[in-house]
Amino acid sequence: MKKLVLIITLVLAGYSMTAQNATKAKALLDEVHSKIKGYENIFVDFRYVLNNSEAGINQETRGDVTLKGDQYLFNIFGTQQLYDGNKVHTIVPENEEVTIENKSADEDALTPSKMLTFYKDGYTYAWDILQNVQGRKIQYVKLTPIDTNAEIKSILMGIDAETKHIYKLIYSGDNNTTTTITVNSFKTDQPLSKTLFTFDEAKYKADGYYIVRN
Repeated sequence: MKKLVLIITLVLAGYSMTAQNATKAKALLDEVHSKIKGYENIFVDFRYVLNNSEAGINQETRGDVTLKGDQYLFNIFGTQQLYDGNKVHTIVPENEEVTIENKSADEDALTPSKMLTFYKDGYTYAWDILQNVQGRKIQYVKLTPIDTNAEIKSILMGIDAETKHIYKLIYSGDNNTTTTITVNSFKTDQPLSKTLFTFDEAKYKADGYYIVRN
């Protein structure tokens, strides 16, 4: 009987600790979200690494994104994507082509405008490790999709404990693929051109680009 009571006590203590960690993790994410929402605009320069050792895949590149509300200007893999709040413009200089389409009908799609706030819904949270990165304390929170059929198994989000800015995102997929995004530079409230999120179709036509509308 004493052994049974001890086991039950340990199990309940474990549940209690898990609940406390989840609450602590959510509180930190709420701080991050509040901080991000308080900025007029955000510029992020990042390193992107895609790895799947089984398939022999290891891609690495850098990219950057400028965000203002739902609008964004996103650069990666030699392609630029501009969302003006109405339509998405994908510009591929290598092909001299621009594709114009309506915003994705899938409200759950992870777009650049959700890059720093995607975690607010659809995940459970757990407190994870604390790392020291060149003198910066990076606290990790583990996010697990509530949808068991999601392609992503889990996400580790590294948060700068002082600034409450996101430092790293590590996506683990169900196909043994790991995607890591590390923030090199995080700037806020920068002076932006009034036409930064405006697509100049005449300019691209004059440069010989083929315009595709979907």
